[in-house]
Amino acid sequence: MSSSASEAPDAAAAPSPAAPPAARRRSTATDLALVATFAALIAVCALLPAISVGGAVPITLQTFAVMLAGATLGARRGLLAVLLYLAVGAIGLPVFTQGAAGIGPFLGPSVGYLVGFPLAAFSTGFIVERLPRRKIATSIPLIFLAGLASSIVFIHPLGILGMAWRADLTLGQAFLADLAFWPGDVVKNLLMALVATAVHRAFPALLPARARRRP
Repeated sequence: MSSSASEAPDAAAAPSPAAPPAARRRSTATDLALVATFAALIAVCALLPAISVGGAVPITLQTFAVMLAGATLGARRGLLAVLLYLAVGAIGLPVFTQGAAGIGPFLGPSVGYLVGFPLAAFSTGFIVERLPRRKIATSIPLIFLAGLASSIVFIHPLGILGMAWRADLTLGQAFLADLAFWPGDVVKNLLMALVATAVHRAFPALLPARARRRP
């Protein structure tokens, strides 16, 4: 057998070359910029005038921005964007609802919602990364359902527990108070799905590709 033939399997099995350092640096810089941009978007949505529903926690556009971060950036970067927003607020910048800052919001009735935000962003991104994004006719309802399901699983239950803990409410009273957020959440998740789908159409490489299974 010739030497070229014996070397063929080794050549075929050789791993693809790693990305050059410059490309990796550009990718990291892009990720950091996207995470910072969406953290700022969440802050802007939190600082917009809130709607009081007579309870301990007002209605804001935070949920829209949190879900959009996950649906647009994917699970990992969406999670990091929300965590960055929470960290910036915790260290004293007035980026929480009504200009609040510091650890006060984490000790108040909204603590459950704040804790639920990064989990919901990760969940939304995790689901959206696995959707058939090329099919625009199905992407909008599926992204909408991804955001709504994440709200149902994380934001609302944790929000109810937070209000029961910090607002001196029973679980039943906290549940009834949380119902006021549901109509707005449906609208915000629908708007999020419309915006996320438009972003993916304009920038198809923005969302991380789903990892392929090895044979």
